[in-house]
Amino acid sequence: MSFFISDALAQSEAATSVSGSVMALLPLVLFAVVFYFLLIRPQAKRQKEHQKMIEALAKGDEVITVGGIAGRIHDIGENFILVEIADGVQVKVRRATIESVLPKGTLKEL
Repeated sequence: MSFFISDALAQSEAATSVSGSVMALLPLVLFAVVFYFLLIRPQAKRQKEHQKMIEALAKGDEVITVGGIAGRIHDIGENFILVEIADGVQVKVRRATIESVLPKGTLKEL
């Protein structure tokens, strides 16, 4: 019957336990490294860029919020920004909800 099934050969106990435990941890370490480079690092980079953009906001900048509202910054506070979305219509939004800054004159084209 050994024609189809290979024979199991015994190894020493010390060699099996050390190499077995290292080999068992290798996939977990590899998974953690891949997870870091593909998910954590790019997200941290995007978050840092967004924070720089939020800090650089100035009165008169044309912005789009996360909710899709486009407008011009009328007043800036520490945590909130007053965005003018139409003549005489102003909305107060959190600074963190600003998604992007548009080039000057973009709102006239919309």
